[in-house]
Amino acid sequence: MVRALLNRGAIGLVSTHDLALADIAGSLDGHLHNVHFQEDFEDGRMHFDYKLQEGVVTKSNGLALMRSIGLDV
Repeated sequence: MVRALLNRGAIGLVSTHDLALADIAGSLDGHLHNVHFQEDFEDGRMHFDYKLQEGVVTKSNGLALMRSIGLDV
């Protein structure tokens, strides 16, 4: 899908939780740039600073998020 959009001259943003999609950046001649938001958990709540960070996200918040809603994981 991303390649098809680029082939048609599209400009935009793609958001995903699929880290495999981030791997295609190297095969698209610099037309794709990976950035991410970073979040922290404080007192069971997720907080974002809403600043774009370079590269692919380096941590997962899935387990912390599940715990914050009371799931025993």
